[in-house]
Amino acid sequence: MTIYVGNLSFQATEEDLREVFSEYGEVVRVSLPTDRETGKKRGFAFVEMKEEANEDQAIEELDGAQWLGREIRVNKAKPRESNSRPVRRAENLS
Repeated sequence: MTIYVGNLSFQATEEDLREVFSEYGEVVRVSLPTDRETGKKRGFAFVEMKEEANEDQAIEELDGAQWLGREIRVNKAKPRESNSRPVRRAENLS
């Protein structure tokens, strides 16, 4: 199971997230997505923990908490939906 962490400060690092979430159990992976074009952080992250019980505790205690000047949102990550929009080729664009 993976945790979604939203409304993050753009100064937050993977190391910062690992440190905070490791207080609740073993952190397996931290992903801090960046914008493909600018390389800047997008303001959210995904944290995967070894034990689901630890994830539940982290979610309960951290959702709505103030961290690095922001009120963060912490909840279970939802599976990514497949993109159902058809791919458009350049020659079809007007």
